[in-house]
Amino acid sequence: MSDHRRASARATEPVARSRSAELTLLVLSWIVTSSFYALAWVGAVGHLPPRLWLFLAGLITISLGMHLAIRRLAPASSQVLLPIATLLNGIGYVEIARWDPAEAAYQSLWFLVSGVALVVTLALVRRVRDLDRYRYLTLVGAVGLLLLPLVPGLGISVGGARLWIGLGPISFQPIEIAKILLAFFFASYFAANTPMLSTPTQRIGRFLVVPPRALLPVLVAWGFAIAVLGVEDDIGFAMLLFALFLALLWVSTGRKTYVVLGGALFVAGAGIAARYFSQVHVRVGLWLDPWSSANFAFSHQLAYGWFSLAAGGVTGTGLGLGQSGTIPEVTSDMIFAAIGEELGLIGILAVLGLFVLFVGEGFRIAQRATSPYVRLAATGLTTVVGLQAFFIAAGVLRILPFTGITLPFMAYGGSSLVANYIIVALLLRISDENAAPRGGGELRRGAHLRSRRSSTSASQSTGATTG
Repeated sequence: MSDHRRASARATEPVARSRSAELTLLVLSWIVTSSFYALAWVGAVGHLPPRLWLFLAGLITISLGMHLAIRRLAPASSQVLLPIATLLNGIGYVEIARWDPAEAAYQSLWFLVSGVALVVTLALVRRVRDLDRYRYLTLVGAVGLLLLPLVPGLGISVGGARLWIGLGPISFQPIEIAKILLAFFFASYFAANTPMLSTPTQRIGRFLVVPPRALLPVLVAWGFAIAVLGVEDDIGFAMLLFALFLALLWVSTGRKTYVVLGGALFVAGAGIAARYFSQVHVRVGLWLDPWSSANFAFSHQLAYGWFSLAAGGVTGTGLGLGQSGTIPEVTSDMIFAAIGEELGLIGILAVLGLFVLFVGEGFRIAQRATSPYVRLAATGLTTVVGLQAFFIAAGVLRILPFTGITLPFMAYGGSSLVANYIIVALLLRISDENAAPRGGGELRRGAHLRSRRSSTSASQSTGATTG
């Protein structure tokens, strides 16, 4: 084989990179999680957990398996996403095990399923840009999943919201997967229609404006979010879907007009929902006046959470020493309050800092994407995690009405955990794609230069011989 062919063959090989940084960060997350787990037991019962080695073995085996799969399937991808997700998951598990050991056992199983889902996603999705071909298929799938809980005999109503479906002993929220499909649909739509959405071509008086037909998707998204809220009686995911749409619309066009229009529609929709939808009316009332005798029967979950946060103060009561077990749904809706009590303001800031790092890394991956579609897809997936964390944290802290959305990676819930690890896998795939063209280009350029040098040397040698 000639030098040129050998260089070309090397240029097509995947870029191999050391993933020692990811492994080092994973080891740190194992140390922090296992230390927290041991301290929680010591604080609660005065001795180390009887099966600490089993906990460590499970944590290390599952996360190390994901690391090895990433090393094989996405070697050039980001090295911080998996450690951040693992640490958030570990801290959340410690609080779940602290207050409900039975749920902790199920959460361990869901962690294993999530690891498998990450590996399967990386194995099946070899190029995220190929998903652009299935724009309307993703929309149909997302709408079908959103409407699945309304099927008689299949949907389950929990806490007034009809978001679950039950299959035998297993229940899950199909909207957790639907939000991922909607992020891909929005990314595909905006990538294909950015010129129409961002270029003013119609004159109204002295002003050029975007054609009214370009605004139709905003109105459709607004109506769809309100429909989901009204039919399934859920405020959290309606806000999430609408905010996701507006975020991608603004990122793709850069026009502040859409932000203003979206804000106006949100205010109008909130007024309509507060007036005609009972759950929204109740949640807004609890947010404005949680301490009245009329509201306290419903707001005691939040009130107990605020008591726990107040007891935690700056440094926290210490792991295993809090009283958050009195909070209803402490391992799911209110796990942020439990963390705030036992780890204090410092612990809350650390958790929020981890989410900020995750979102920052996701946006960095989006900025380096190789196509508008992939860039918007990465932005949408990152926005889903960031908005979900913001909504639940702001609800617990009474910045926004409480929505009941699960805190990503930390709260109890299998469907949420699996969906979030799928998001991690997709972001890893995108970051691996971002690195491949540059690495391949460098190899190809090097091969081309070596080929030119070889040709030049051969010519010179031939000329010298002839002379």
